[in-house]
This record gives sequence, C-alpha cells and structure tokens, in this order.
Amino acid sequence: MRVFFVGSTLLICAVLLLPSPGSAQYDSAPGRSERFPWADRRRVALSLTFDDARLSQTDAGIPLLDRHGLKATFYVSPRGVEPRLEGWKAAVAAGHEIGNHSLTHPCTGNYSFSRDNALEDYTLERMALDVDEASRGVEQLLGVSAVSFAYPCGQKFVGRGLDARSYVPLIARTFRTGRGWLGESSNDPWICDMAQLLGMESDGKSFEELKALIEEAAEDGRWLILAGHEMADDGPQATSLETLEALARYVEDPANGIWIDTVGTVAHFVLEHRRSSPDPEPGP
Repeated sequence: MRVFFVGSTLLICAVLLLPSPGSAQYDSAPGRSERFPWADRRRVALSLTFDDARLSQTDAGIPLLDRHGLKATFYVSPRGVEPRLEGWKAAVAAGHEIGNHSLTHPCTGNYSFSRDNALEDYTLERMALDVDEASRGVEQLLGVSAVSFAYPCGQKFVGRGLDARSYVPLIARTFRTGRGWLGESSNDPWICDMAQLLGMESDGKSFEELKALIEEAAEDGRWLILAGHEMADDGPQATSLETLEALARYVEDPANGIWIDTVGTVAHFVLEHRRSSPDPEPGP
C-alpha cells in the first residue's frame, strides 16, 4: 500500500501485484489451481477444426478421420457445402460437427479477396443477417442447427475508427462457441470465453510440431483447438494427410491420455462441469 498527498488530499492506493502470464494464477481462474477433470482421467482435450468446406475435406480428409473413428468440427457456408452435398450429408451421419462460418466470409478490406465484402463496411445488423442466413442455409441443406461459429479470418469487428464495434456479443448470444484463428495458446477450460476460443493453426505443420502443441497443453490439462483448411498432401493452407494419419495414430493410443472430440461436445462438457463445480472459497 502507498500513501500520496495531492494538495491537502490524502490518497491511499493499494498496489496490486499481478502474476506474470506464465504463472499458474494467470492460467487459472481465482482459486482454480487444480487441473481440469477431463473425462476418463484424460490429460488434455483436443478438437480438430477445418474451415470453408474445402473440396479436399470431403474428398480426402473426412474419409481419413472416419477410418480412425475420429470426429472433427467443420465450419462451413451453404455455398461451400453445395458442390459436395452428399459428402457433407455423409459427414453429418458419421458424427462430425457442422459449424457456421458466415454466409459471405467477410474479412478486412485490406485483403484483396474481401475488398468488396469488407468488415469495415459492415454494421452489427448486417453481420447478424449474414450469420443468420448461413445458419438457415446449413439447416436446410444438412438438417443440423449449428451451435459453433468460427470468425472468418479470425476477425471480430465491424465498422471502422470511432464507429468500429465488436461482434463477439452477437456470436455469444447466437452460438455456444466462437473460434478464432492464429491463436498463440491452448484454452484454459476453467476460464476460457466460449465466444472467443483460441484456435492454433495446423496448416503447414508436421506431426512433431502438432505433437509438441498437444504435449504443451497436456502439461496443464488444457483444451487445444487446432484450426486448418485444406486436408491434402500439398498446397497452400493445407494440413497434410500424412500429418493427420500420424496424429490419428497418436491420439488412438490410450497411453497418451488424449480426449479428442468436436468443439461443441467439449464445450458442453466444460460448461456442465463449471456449473456443477462449486465456486472456490475466497482467499484471505
């Protein structure tokens, strides 16, 4: 505590010592230093996610996952689903989760592909219409109601300058989860904001690189969400089939203690456990 005099006024200020980002207190909610109790005493939760309904997903990636009995979350738009409609219907039947990735995939106009559909020109009302139309289209095509959302380009704003607004609250009201892109960490299940889940890139990474991310998350019992696009052996924005095959074998070994499931399923588990766990007693 420090005491200051400003003129004749006495100010008493408490100096708060904030933990560093790497400390256990920072990684957990107050009083939540214990590990999160994942199902079957698993060490870590893992969700595989892929965006844009790329053709390689139904043509090669989903069949690979199906051979290993693994479920993933696919964030799609209706326009992306239509060219491989039967393949996406089969993915739903196999237990994969279909999430919402907006109708028109708006990103910043700084990207040339989004110059005519720029977030800077959007309002919250326009974004709500875009997202709702995507959900209706997905339900009409595949018969599923999306509970998970992925922010196109990982960007969460509309407008510009003084008129810029976050559309995170819109996603929080509409979906169980919202996943970002190019996150730099896994998610702490005790405190993570379900509307702003971190997604770490899987595209272009080797199995050893992804294994290192899993093991790092497992050290603290966290939830790792991997985010990719193409599921192919080469090309830009691709999570290679060879990497996925090695990852599947690694996850299948019960000795590694990995619970792999869709974003929606893991989020439901986390939220239910939070509700059933009493709040920690306040410290002295």
